Amino acid sequence: MNLRDENAKVTGQAENLEMLEPELRAALGNFKASVDAWSDAMMSRPREMKAAAHTNWSAVTKWALGCVVFAGTLSGGVYQNYRQQEAQKVEAARMREQQREMAAAQVLKENEEDLMASVDSDVAREVPSALEPLATLMTEDESKGN
Repeated sequence: MNLRDENAKVTGQAENLEMLEPELRAALGNFKASVDAWSDAMMSRPREMKAAAHTNWSAVTKWALGCVVFAGTLSGGVYQNYRQQEAQKVEAARMREQQREMAAAQVLKENEEDLMASVDSDVAREVPSALEPLATLMTEDESKGN
């Protein structure tokens, strides 16, 4: 808004004020006078100058140090818990690997025992299994000859 618009507005308000009833005009005038008087009284009263608040750096330092100690303790506990969990995971994986190796060794041992039993039975035979029919004929011939 420019200055001409403001002047026109004030002039329009003054004309509106003159059109109002005299009692209302008097009440508004008294109200304006009381607001002006109150404003002048508030502006002329003595004011107090408040000093800036003094910061107690000792308490602030103690509080900050306490927070640092608390945070360090908390983070140390969290880190130690994390390391224990990781160590447990590594130990569990090592145990599983060891159990797998033991199971594989047991299977290998059983296979070796079966193979050795088979070899022992083959070695213990007087005649190889392919020649058994002939061996039975020979034993029958020997029993007839006696």
